[in-house]
Amino acid sequence: MTINRSKVVIVGAGLVGSSTAFSLITQGVCDEVMIIDINKNKARGEVMDLCHCVEYLNRNVKVVEGDYTDCGDADIVVITAGAPPKPGQSRLDTLELSAKIVKTIVEPIMASGFKGHFIVVSNPVDVIAYYVYKLSGLPKNQVIGTGTAMDSARLKYFIGELINVDPRSVQGYTMGEHGDSQMCPWSHVTVGGKRIYDILEDNPEYKDVDLDEIVRRVTRVGFDILEVKGTTSYGIATTAAGIIKAIMNDENKIIPVSTLLEGEFGESDVFCGVPVILNRSGVKDVVEVHMTEEERARFKNSVAVIRDYSQKLMDKI
Repeated sequence: MTINRSKVVIVGAGLVGSSTAFSLITQGVCDEVMIIDINKNKARGEVMDLCHCVEYLNRNVKVVEGDYTDCGDADIVVITAGAPPKPGQSRLDTLELSAKIVKTIVEPIMASGFKGHFIVVSNPVDVIAYYVYKLSGLPKNQVIGTGTAMDSARLKYFIGELINVDPRSVQGYTMGEHGDSQMCPWSHVTVGGKRIYDILEDNPEYKDVDLDEIVRRVTRVGFDILEVKGTTSYGIATTAAGIIKAIMNDENKIIPVSTLLEGEFGESDVFCGVPVILNRSGVKDVVEVHMTEEERARFKNSVAVIRDYSQKLMDKI
C-alpha cells in the first residue's frame, strides 16, 4: 500500500509567495511545498532558506524548487504571480498585465496533467480567478480566488479593535469584489452571537460609529500598507494558508472566497467573494445568506463591476 504525500505548489517567489510557503510549513499543512518562479535563482534562494526552518518545526515539511512539468501530482497550485498596482492604481488597473502572466502559468500547468485545485491570489483576484477557470477547464469547485477572505479578516480586526474584543469572537464578512466596491451585510454581523446593531444601540459610546467608514477602511488599508512598506504579504499569505488548510484537512469551514456563481444571489457566470463551505472537494457549497434590500443592491453593484471587467478581458481573448 502506498500512502500519497500531500503537495502544494506556489507559483511566484515574491513576498506573497514566499510568505505563503513559510505559513504552510510553520503550520505543517502539507508534506511538500514546491516553489516555482521565472527567476530560478530567487526560487532557489527561498527554498534554501525555508529548508533551514525544519529543525524548529512540529513536522518535517519538504521544500523544493520546481517547474511547471512537476505540477501533475500536486493537490493544490497557488498562483501569486502578477502585476502589483503602481501608486494611484487600483487592483483592477493591473488586469491586462496580470492576465498575460497568468496565461503563461496556467497553460503549462494543465499540460502537466494537473487535476487539483487552483488557489488564485493574483489581483484583480475575482477577474483573474474567472480567467483561470476558463483557461483550465477545471470544475468550478476546484478554482478558488482568495476573494474577500482577507478583507473579512480586516473587518473583524477593526470591529474587535472598536469594541475591545478578540477579532475571532466577531462573526461577519465582506462580499463582492476584493476591491473598492465590496460591501458588508451588516445584518449578519454578530459578536458572540449579539448583533452589531444591538451592540451599537446598547452602548452610548458607540453612537457615532459609522459602519460605512469601517468598510471604507477595509477596502483602503491594503493601500495604506503598500504606501509604508511597499507591499502586503503576511495577511494574504496566512489567508491563503487558511484556505489551503480547510481544503487539505476536509474541514467544511465557511470562508468568504471568490467562486463561480450560477444562480446564487441572482447572479451567474461571475466570480466574486461570497461565503462558501470549503472541504476536500474545494467549494462544497455557497452559503446564500438573506440580505436586506439595501445590502442586496450594494452587492449587485459590486458584482456588476467584476462582470464588466471580466467581460472586457474575455472580449480581448
